[in-house]
Amino acid sequence: MIKNEQRQQQRYESIQLLSYVCIDEEGKEWKQGMGRTLNINEIGLKLETHEPIETQYIVLLAVGLEDEVVDVKGRVIYCNRNEMARFESGVEFYDLDPGSREIITRFVREFNKQYS
Repeated sequence: MIKNEQRQQQRYESIQLLSYVCIDEEGKEWKQGMGRTLNINEIGLKLETHEPIETQYIVLLAVGLEDEVVDVKGRVIYCNRNEMARFESGVEFYDLDPGSREIITRFVREFNKQYS
């Protein structure tokens, strides 16, 4: 069976560590932890964690590029267990200010230069 690609943006493989905080729609913090990005584009990223992240949460992420760290919000679109008994969550960025969007775009561009 052929699977149709539904992404609008190409994703680049990544292994950056980052911290995250899960909040509900009222802003109450439910959990926090560390994870690593498995891939990223200007729209979102795939995050690998040791604990599942439920789709009702908003995720606050601290994403770093060299000496710059940008805090971004994301919606958890899905969360699945992988073969290594870790969890992979698709996170879609939203409510990015222009400066944060620029840093994310530069991160994707720099990563593409290194790994293409």
